[in-house]
Amino acid sequence: MTDAWKNIEEGAIIKHDIAKSPRTGDWRYMKPKVDKKTCIGCGQCFSVCPEAAIDYGSERKADIDYDFCKGCGVCATVCPQKAIKMERTSIGA
Repeated sequence: MTDAWKNIEEGAIIKHDIAKSPRTGDWRYMKPKVDKKTCIGCGQCFSVCPEAAIDYGSERKADIDYDFCKGCGVCATVCPQKAIKMERTSIGA
């Protein structure tokens, strides 16, 4: 077993500040829509989103930042309540 983990750069596992990042979600053709009545705020979608585009507001319901969402659908796949549905959208919408 190696100690490769010791060579990770400082800050390599700290979440980036998405507010300072350039917008990257303008090319998707599928868009996740959250049914706030069905969402239980479990956080599974939040934990698997590869773009960190999901957050929770004061209601503890999933909120998607479409400026960064790529429309990959991972959030919809892991949602135990099926509260996230993927909808076709026009490019950049």
